[in-house]
Amino acid sequence: MHWADVIAKDIAEKAEHPLIATGISPTGIIHVGSLREAITGESIRSAVEALGKDVRLIYLIDAFDPLRKRYEFLPPEFEKYVGMPICRIPCPCGKHDNYAHHFIQPFLDAVDSLGVHCEIIWTSDLYAQGKFAECIDLTFKKRQEIINILHEVSGKEPKPDYAPYEPVCEACGRFTKPIFDTYKYPYVQYECQCGHVGQADIRKDDGKLTWRLEWPAKWKIFGTSAEPFGKDHAAAGGSYDTGKRIAPEIFGCEAPYPVPYEFVQLKGVGQMHKSLGSSVTGLDAINMTPPEVLNYLFLRVPTNRTIDYDSGIGLLDICDEYDKRETEFFSGEYDESAENTVRAYEIAQHNHVPAKLPLQVSCRHLVNVVQLADTFEEQMKVLGRTVDLSQADEVTMKRIKTRCECITFWLKAFAPDMVKFSVRQTIPQHVKIETLDKVYLVELLKQMQDCTWDADTINRIISDSGKASPLGSKGAYKLIYNLIIGQDRGPRLGPFLASLDKQFVMNRFAQAATQ
Repeated sequence: MHWADVIAKDIAEKAEHPLIATGISPTGIIHVGSLREAITGESIRSAVEALGKDVRLIYLIDAFDPLRKRYEFLPPEFEKYVGMPICRIPCPCGKHDNYAHHFIQPFLDAVDSLGVHCEIIWTSDLYAQGKFAECIDLTFKKRQEIINILHEVSGKEPKPDYAPYEPVCEACGRFTKPIFDTYKYPYVQYECQCGHVGQADIRKDDGKLTWRLEWPAKWKIFGTSAEPFGKDHAAAGGSYDTGKRIAPEIFGCEAPYPVPYEFVQLKGVGQMHKSLGSSVTGLDAINMTPPEVLNYLFLRVPTNRTIDYDSGIGLLDICDEYDKRETEFFSGEYDESAENTVRAYEIAQHNHVPAKLPLQVSCRHLVNVVQLADTFEEQMKVLGRTVDLSQADEVTMKRIKTRCECITFWLKAFAPDMVKFSVRQTIPQHVKIETLDKVYLVELLKQMQDCTWDADTINRIISDSGKASPLGSKGAYKLIYNLIIGQDRGPRLGPFLASLDKQFVMNRFAQAATQ
């Protein structure tokens, strides 16, 4: 049974209206690893929905978190904002409401394309609305109990001055510590390092709970049934371990079903943690990976296994694997070892599985197509030379268009040089055509004159004629690549030439044969 089905079954049995929670702290550039939490949450939601339950998925944006340091991607003037809530820091580009909005909004827009059905909730709004007031009040009344729990679970020495709640100084705008014995609901006084003495109202966004208290407080507020989170939070003595004690003993609620997940690592780069920068951002991954494939990538392995995200040739490999799983799903022909990955394909559709096997156009082939034409209309003319699009419906064409857009982005930003090419308008000047080359081309033209212009036929003619020539097959392929794209090698020759206009290819060969 797929891991999402196992979790969904457990949740559905325990809650009539299950709620799945995910979230992020948008303190900086959001990398590809952050997608795992959103897609994992959606996969559980859709699996629970398939069981007939009324289920919600919420995406909590921790916009009230502090900026802990000036990251290297920020200009020097942002040093003055360190320690302030990120929702109260100016937008770095000046186009968004604030710092948090700057980093999260493009990501949210992109995640929507993955079919993640979530309700966006800003934690900063919850504080402003007084949603945390009850829990904050309890942390002041039971502060010693909290200190004891943190000590017992984490094994660290208890800190008598531990502050579960931190006010925001109204003078400098930074988080500071409260004066505990001044607390009288709903006010607490504080003395900030900047010298200001003030008073915070816990019913307002005058301050926030620290993470180890805020997390279980969210469980209390929403009645969370399950929550995916990074493996760092699941470490022994970590924030989930303390949270599952604080939830019942301090806040009177239960901890949710834990779904810890391993991090995503980039091939050849290393593990990617949500709080770190990355050379491949979440937006990059969404822009270059077809959404259905990206969903599948995160669902094909258990959550306790690391996911390798390969932004090079591996991108084409995972697209091919997805297409294979799709074919197996509709044919029903697969062995037991593929059962979970086929189910991963199904869950990746978020309960919107196509009625029949869609027309499949491989991303490898589209690598050729998008480099032969600029607009989608022109690309479809090129594709139509090798793929019968006459029966393609609107949904299929939309999927092909999305794949073309993803491949175009990938070619510009991440694709290795080995797959890039451009069709030369004339024979490249550096290509020297010898007598044996001309003899071969004359024979090739004879055989191609009346042939069916498809990949298999073209490949067979070039291979057979090359073997019969002193050039050999290898020399024949090298000659043709140079005549068309000015390189010794390139895309698979049969499908590539079949994508080109036959007369264009014949004219190029004829020109070279008589040069």
